[in-house]
Amino acid sequence: MNQTYQKQCLFLCCFLFSIAITFGQTELKNKVVDFSTLLPIESASVYIKNTTIGTVTNQDGKFLLQVPKELSNDTLIISSIGYKSFKAVVNEFDASEEIYLEEDIAALDEVILIAETRPKTGNDIVLKALEKLPVNLPDSAYIQKGFLRHKERNAKEFKWLIESAITVYDSGYASDANDYLKINVDEVRKSYDLRDVDSLFSYSSYLKRYENYKKLKAKNLRRDTIKTASLIKAIKWNDTRVNGLENLFKGKLNIVRNSNRVKALFGQDILNKHQFTLDTILVDNDRKIYKIKISDSKDFVGLDTEGIYNEGYKAQGWLYIYWDNYAIKKLEYELVAASDAQKSRSKTLFGTQTNHKLIISYMEYNEKMYPNYIYYETPKLVNVGLKTNEKLTEEEKAKYYNEERFYYTVQEILFSDIIEDDVVIENALQKPWDSDIFAPRPYNNAFWKNYNIILESEEDEQLIKDLSKRASLFKQ
Repeated sequence: MNQTYQKQCLFLCCFLFSIAITFGQTELKNKVVDFSTLLPIESASVYIKNTTIGTVTNQDGKFLLQVPKELSNDTLIISSIGYKSFKAVVNEFDASEEIYLEEDIAALDEVILIAETRPKTGNDIVLKALEKLPVNLPDSAYIQKGFLRHKERNAKEFKWLIESAITVYDSGYASDANDYLKINVDEVRKSYDLRDVDSLFSYSSYLKRYENYKKLKAKNLRRDTIKTASLIKAIKWNDTRVNGLENLFKGKLNIVRNSNRVKALFGQDILNKHQFTLDTILVDNDRKIYKIKISDSKDFVGLDTEGIYNEGYKAQGWLYIYWDNYAIKKLEYELVAASDAQKSRSKTLFGTQTNHKLIISYMEYNEKMYPNYIYYETPKLVNVGLKTNEKLTEEEKAKYYNEERFYYTVQEILFSDIIEDDVVIENALQKPWDSDIFAPRPYNNAFWKNYNIILESEEDEQLIKDLSKRASLFKQ
């Protein structure tokens, strides 16, 4: 058999395989809006009942869900806290009209009247939920498959975008995530990088820490004199200590999972740093759920980030806790500059007082709560502006204009498959694990045709098109 014929056979096999996979899926696509306001509902859960197959709506309220053909007779559920759920059989789903969700609020007075023995204050409800974590969170090893979108942008454009399929192994709530949690990047869907200025800042910080270049300034560095490999090394180091995948899962901001750790944000001194107020009781997919406001307490909140003043914050946000079993369904959490030192630092370096914005929602599977969706946003120090008395050209002014100067990083993770089989988990752990999102990987078209992702917003789609046309930082 000659080489040309072999290639033709291989191509045909791959083509037929991709067709078989495509026909094995039902694509559901639509938009979810508020019935009263007609505004899109962001982060609504879209999933197949009694499975882990699902996605969430984007900021435009739109979603795309790939459903295996064998689940065509199962029920699609679209739910959002405070709304009545939408339900439809998969093979009867009508995408011709937008999906409208109506508000659904439980009467607070009626609920409290029949609950004399239950905790009544926000603080007591949260403490009860934390006490129940060993029961409500997974207590044995599991693997989750997920989709990661990691982007960095300023007010005008993307500077970096990576979309990957990831696997996360966790041995359970009782164990320390630092020692017993692993992450692997399986496939890469998109990878664009234009962080020239950011790379130089990371590089200068890296040199100051490890090469003792104390007086070095990022603005004095020239991109064409630095090897790309050196820039990548510095960026990896900076991302790992600040907002890399490992830090997001193993650090203090994995608030619920890591609440059993010393100095945890929701640890033993939780009420010294947070106060919780019961706001109302809502409904989530026919279940009552507490809506609890998070506010500051007597102590500042800090993250203990190595080499960075990441202290002096106050917390604010919302906690959603199920009425029946005190399981935490969703956390919306922000850290805002509160101390004088942090207020000054945040204003000068970031142009915002909100330094960390986190959303984590959970899905119930086999009576345990597993991570479903994570959104993390933080401002990024790129440069501190040009301080000079010299006359600047228009080009130089544009370079340090605030719209381009202030960056932020966003990480979104959507989890789908949950694997609890001990044999499958053991086999997976025998293979090498690598959480490096920089490592080059070939594009797997058949894989991505059937993998559930978070739809890009209309704005993101346009920015990605612009980004993809420009030269990459990593081209020498």
